[in-house]
Amino acid sequence: MPTGKPVQPLQNAGSVPVLVRKWLAGWAHRRWVDYAFVVGLVILAIVVASATDVFFTQRNISNLFRQIVTNGLVSLGMLVVILTGGIDLSVGPIVALTGILAAGLTDRIGLAPALLVALLVGLVAGALNGFLIARFKLPPFIVTLATLSAFRGLIYVYSETPQTPQNPAFRSLLGGGFVGPIPVAVIVMLICYPLVWIFLNRTTVGRAIVALGGNEEAVRLAGINVRRHIVLAYIISGFFSAIAGILLASRLGIAQPNVGSGYELDAIAAVVIGGGVLGGGGGGVVGTFGGVLVLGVIDNLLNLFNVQSYYQQILKGLIIVFAVLARRREQ
Repeated sequence: MPTGKPVQPLQNAGSVPVLVRKWLAGWAHRRWVDYAFVVGLVILAIVVASATDVFFTQRNISNLFRQIVTNGLVSLGMLVVILTGGIDLSVGPIVALTGILAAGLTDRIGLAPALLVALLVGLVAGALNGFLIARFKLPPFIVTLATLSAFRGLIYVYSETPQTPQNPAFRSLLGGGFVGPIPVAVIVMLICYPLVWIFLNRTTVGRAIVALGGNEEAVRLAGINVRRHIVLAYIISGFFSAIAGILLASRLGIAQPNVGSGYELDAIAAVVIGGGVLGGGGGGVVGTFGGVLVLGVIDNLLNLFNVQSYYQQILKGLIIVFAVLARRREQ
């Protein structure tokens, strides 16, 4: 005589009115959590706009978007990794390493080969992270913390001094270039976001990456190569970190070996604020861009009021805690 839990009547478990009510309740709750930061941002912007005439000027808005490009691209890669249930703490050194490589090699081998080398280094760095995590089943936190140190050391092996390329194209074509009133770097970032959205939502590989964070075992039983997709996620993170490093060095006209500290925290914060769930199972491209914008606006406002940088770090930490608590309540 078989035993087990009694089967719930279908009409009670999945009737249309019940499903509709659950969907509406979940939708209404998710809307508030997802857009809470945006509402707060709008209120903050209105308050500040009444106190200063600088914030809504074209120059300040342009500077704001140029400044969020680095975090915007790094966060995009971090989102893909977090969707798999992982984390990438090595993005900061990858930004610094690829930036200093691009700047240092431009005068020696030309602009295009230098950029190609920097991008390849970003891809290899991401592949190394993914391989160690997927092949040996090591915790992503430990692996990327170790490579953070290793990549930082590689930077100083290459150069202990800042690299200032003399090739004017390095700065004028990328970080310092404009198409009309819009900076080239911002255009690059705005192109990357829809591409990643299409990748995650309209391709089989992208959907598998999203599913990994929700239930890795189910993905494995579906016949999907889990290792390959984890490696790919970290390659994507390394790739976007490399683009960010190149654009940052190009915008500044100089590449510093010590740049990139704290970039991983900003990227994680942007993803979490935008709805990402640490450990996988939640997050999206649109939300991540919103998180990047929120952090960028807050930094911009604090700079306008000459607030000390350590207060900015305190505020950023509080925002992360609030975001995590809000997402936990949502779950």
